[in-house]
Amino acid sequence: MIQTHGTSMTSAHYGRLGSGECERIHLASLEILQRTGVDVHDEKARQILVEAGAKADGLRVRMPEYMVTRALATAPKSIALYDRNGKVAMRAGKYNTYYGGGSDCLNILDHRTGERRRPLLTDVKEASALMDALPEIDFVMSAFLPQDVDQRIYDRYQMEVMLNHTTKPIVFVTPDFEGCVTAVEMCALVAGSAEAFQARPFATCYINVTSGLIANAEALQKCMFLAEKGLPQLYIPLNAGGVNSPTTTAGCMASMNAGILLGIVLSQRVHPGAPVAVPGWNGGPYNLQTLVGNYVLADEQGVATSMGKYYDLPVFGLGGSTDSKVMDQQCGFEATLSLMTALLHGANIVHDVGFMDAGLQGSLQLIAMCNDILGFLRAATAGVVVNDETLALDVIEELGPTGSYMGHDHTLRHFKDAYYSGLIDKNPFSVWQQRGSTSMEQRAAKMVDDILAKHQPQPLAEEVQEAIHAVVVREQARLDKLK
Repeated sequence: MIQTHGTSMTSAHYGRLGSGECERIHLASLEILQRTGVDVHDEKARQILVEAGAKADGLRVRMPEYMVTRALATAPKSIALYDRNGKVAMRAGKYNTYYGGGSDCLNILDHRTGERRRPLLTDVKEASALMDALPEIDFVMSAFLPQDVDQRIYDRYQMEVMLNHTTKPIVFVTPDFEGCVTAVEMCALVAGSAEAFQARPFATCYINVTSGLIANAEALQKCMFLAEKGLPQLYIPLNAGGVNSPTTTAGCMASMNAGILLGIVLSQRVHPGAPVAVPGWNGGPYNLQTLVGNYVLADEQGVATSMGKYYDLPVFGLGGSTDSKVMDQQCGFEATLSLMTALLHGANIVHDVGFMDAGLQGSLQLIAMCNDILGFLRAATAGVVVNDETLALDVIEELGPTGSYMGHDHTLRHFKDAYYSGLIDKNPFSVWQQRGSTSMEQRAAKMVDDILAKHQPQPLAEEVQEAIHAVVVREQARLDKLK
């Protein structure tokens, strides 16, 4: 976790929208909810909203301001996620920022061959183990969509792998409602019971919502199911400015925010106090030059997160990604910049570290490189301790202008305080040559191989492994009967 915006010993501050802009967008969203409404594609969800005071006209649901006000009053200001052993690993709220991978890339940039290929379940295992080992990566996602399992239930296979190969919190994605139910069932088996998992959740669901003004059935069902159990959820409607919403940033964000508020209202009607996080990206113009859903665009940076901060809600952000297809200057620029902006504007759970090519490709090398960049950012945004020990006035008096500080006790006490990269080369040219004239891309590939060769994630008990595998086998058999 990296923290910014502190009142002392913290220098990093950034905000894309001021309170005045946030207030106008909020009021615009309330007007959209009341005048235009949102298409709600689930009967039970519509019924819950109508019983709370909304009006339904077919799929279209319109709601008054007081419903939003009440919901915001009960929505928690932070989400606590635990590790697999029951210890708090993430307190996602305020300006605490945590980083993790992404899910379901259709391709992998193989760090061993440099070639782009379709991923296998083995790649999900390696990605999970790598993220488990890297110190700046706080949570794990599946990274890849494996091609060697039944595509109807690929998410069950992913969940089994993640549960077996990391103790860190997990963010999971499922293509259908049943997959979300099954993932929670598997987590309960690992925790020992449904109650134990609910008390100390170590996984949360990323709910993909069609758009700000269209709430699809699967997203609504997941929202209600998780809220009912008091489990944390990431409720994420996303707009494409100029495609399904106004191309202006304000108009895109206002209509996207209307859908976000509807999700908060629904979750709080089902279970007041149910934890829910809101989006920390999109809310700006789509790339109308290419009509590709790019991951790093300038205009949207910090917009959605500013609204999350306005509501004082946990924010699910995006960073460490690039739209480049190779490890080039664009890759380094976009990955670094997106990590930095997510940190400075205060997103709490930042995913998609290691994503490339508009989310169609993932790279273990890039995850390793981003881990290194995050170490730099942690040092670059940390507060400076100013006290008698760090001012070292007595040392300065003792050694004066010509003394050597190299071997002094004060230096020996503090020389390890500075940040030293594990991947960036700072040596003279001659030393770099002697060590193989390697690029950072090559050093990252070696780091990945070294970690995968040496790191052994803490295993689950054998009976728990068998229990969660039995769930996957059951799901596969159920679908096989439908053929």
